[in-house]
Amino acid sequence: MYNEIDQRLATVASEANWKAATDVTEQHTGERIGADRALAAFRGSRYVIETSKNLLDQRSALTDLEFNQIDKILLAAAESPATIPDIVNRRIETEAKVSARMDSFVFCVEPRGDSCAKPITPNEIDELLRKSRNLAERKKIWEVSKQSGPALKQGVAELRDLRNRVAAELGYSSYFHLQVADYGMTVAEMMQLMDKTIEALQPLYEQLHLWSRRKLAERYHQPVPKLLPAHWLGNRWAQEWPGLVEAADLDEYFRQKSPEWIVQQAEKFYVSLGMPPLPKSFWEKSDLYQLPPGSKRKKNTHASAWHINLDTDVRSLMSVIPNFSWFQTAHHELGHVYYFLAYSNPKVPVVLREGANRAFHEAIGDLIGIAAGQPAYLKAIGILPQDRMIDPMQSLLAEALDNAVVFIPFAAGTMAHFEHDLYEKKLPVDQFNSRWWSYVAKYQAVEPPAPRGEEFCDACTKTHIIDDPAQYYDYAIAYLIKYQLHDYIARKILKQDPRNCNYFGNKEVGKWLMGILSAGATVDWRQLMKEKTGEDLSPRAMLDYFQPLRQYLAQQTAQASSPQPQRRN
Repeated sequence: MYNEIDQRLATVASEANWKAATDVTEQHTGERIGADRALAAFRGSRYVIETSKNLLDQRSALTDLEFNQIDKILLAAAESPATIPDIVNRRIETEAKVSARMDSFVFCVEPRGDSCAKPITPNEIDELLRKSRNLAERKKIWEVSKQSGPALKQGVAELRDLRNRVAAELGYSSYFHLQVADYGMTVAEMMQLMDKTIEALQPLYEQLHLWSRRKLAERYHQPVPKLLPAHWLGNRWAQEWPGLVEAADLDEYFRQKSPEWIVQQAEKFYVSLGMPPLPKSFWEKSDLYQLPPGSKRKKNTHASAWHINLDTDVRSLMSVIPNFSWFQTAHHELGHVYYFLAYSNPKVPVVLREGANRAFHEAIGDLIGIAAGQPAYLKAIGILPQDRMIDPMQSLLAEALDNAVVFIPFAAGTMAHFEHDLYEKKLPVDQFNSRWWSYVAKYQAVEPPAPRGEEFCDACTKTHIIDDPAQYYDYAIAYLIKYQLHDYIARKILKQDPRNCNYFGNKEVGKWLMGILSAGATVDWRQLMKEKTGEDLSPRAMLDYFQPLRQYLAQQTAQASSPQPQRRN
């Protein structure tokens, strides 16, 4: 009964949320609120909660598959308990309105009264931060990228209170606790995992930080700073540092490609592994490309994948333009889509049609992101000329900066600890910005270009704070998982160097991956990890992957620190 009704209501809610995200209007926001309320009324009903608890009391009579379903049903019920319908309804309405405010926000370079003489898109902001060498311009654009924070700050504070109240109804200490519970972990266990992950990667991060400070100081003709100024970096949140390794910049090879080619090539990658072509409806219903200049339609610009009906209606929301970053992003998002399709099979009950855990979903997308950046693959599909030689150490350095190591202090450090404090410690709204920047300094060793007071909310500019709350540790865990999966594929299946291997066209790789994807959440994630890789979750594979880089950076530091010979005029 639950699976049948939930699938129908979830489909209506997903469709309404899709419309609200791809065409932001008051009508679509209202439709989202109505559909979400109907779904919440069912999932959090007294009947569902009481019946599920009664079934858990008979644990010995349940199969593991039945127990897993009841566990997921109760976690979903805790999101919208019918015992406090007014709070649940307020939460749903507030989430929809704050999301709409975020999705429709217009970033403005030149305000003119209540209007904007020169708007700028998120893609344009990102491009300028990657390419500009003018520090004054960079500072201005970085500050523009934070304009949405004040508009969202009170909404985030209100959402925090509503989410915490909902979670408390079924006995959780906070909404953060409720989200962590999906891993079968306590809050303390999750934060210990984050801290241990940061600690394991800290020596390499410090080497990368020193190398980057020196590199950027030279680029911008400035003294070498102790903390990296945020506007020196090519990402709005300093979660990745693109553009520092010029020798590994591949954008030139994508300029003549169309946005359509980018997504089509990502599909070809999966098909080459033995997976089916995407459903026709994917191409008909997805929203894949950047809106044209002056478009009246507003949409969420953060890349995402959607499982509309928990069956074969799968879609993606992107704003693809032809560059290497979007090439990897397209491969990543289709990783989610193929995960959806793989577990939409009769062996997986509807309520378990999700990743082995939330991080596994991200890990699969990230795994293919690694594969999409391997020189062997890029040459196989004709992007890189066969005689184009990329220094393997420069490639490894670029990966560590753009897509891997520097992300861990942001995900496991800044974001995980800020959201922990936001929910578990009920962080006062007048401390949002100071707490955010204290964590950015502590974990990332990054500082703003100028002091940022509490009139701002720079944490609120990160879409996940609103749309995927209290879950950002997912990404840190996903990075550990992806390198463990990649290490196994490269060494055990392909028998190639993990730093330059090629999945493309290998059906054995596809078969191995499908063994993970098709199980959905029917198997405990720890068990699945052990069965597929032979080891528990750890940073081991990630550290092994980047070990040659540690030696290289140590040599670079030694050379830079050695006294230079004095020469006569």
